[in-house]
Amino acid sequence: MKEHPILFATEMVKAILDSRKTMTRRVMKPQPHLLISDEQYKANIAILHPSPYGQVGDRLWVRETWALDLRGVEPDGFERLLKYRVDGKQIIVSPDKWAWYDRSEDKEGYAYLWRPSIFMPRWASRILLEITQIRVERLQEITHSPFDQECHMEGFNNLSDLCLNDFMRCWDSLNAKRGYGWDTNPWVWVISFKRLLN
Repeated sequence: MKEHPILFATEMVKAILDSRKTMTRRVMKPQPHLLISDEQYKANIAILHPSPYGQVGDRLWVRETWALDLRGVEPDGFERLLKYRVDGKQIIVSPDKWAWYDRSEDKEGYAYLWRPSIFMPRWASRILLEITQIRVERLQEITHSPFDQECHMEGFNNLSDLCLNDFMRCWDSLNAKRGYGWDTNPWVWVISFKRLLN
């Protein structure tokens, strides 16, 4: 069993915490440019393009927007608070966790300095997921699932077309500028997971 970091947008972190999200799609990089059919590619994916997210049974630790309490932070050996932006939850962290913090980044008057999820270290992650299934397909194949089942598993709870529209809008907000918008129908990893309780 291996662990891999994974980023989620704030609204998707909330959906995981609310037990509404059990699936995610991630762009394959690089995109395959092979002269074989989609079905042949799917059948040979493990050989042609190993998953960077791991395999069934591996774990994903979620990176989300976070902050350390900056008020009076000194190397004095006292515990400090770590705060998660999505729900405001706070946890106490020991000095060995936050001693690395560079005070040169402080902004005067700020109790918390929010840090992008990409910079979250493993020790600060509170959400651990176990991969239960992983496959590859074209993005627009999500429309093939009956009654928008996979759209709901992605964390969108609206009915019928609204669910798919919300998924498409969210997908494009994260991926269109990078050249992987809905209309380009890129190859994606489809990862199903369950949340492990800490």
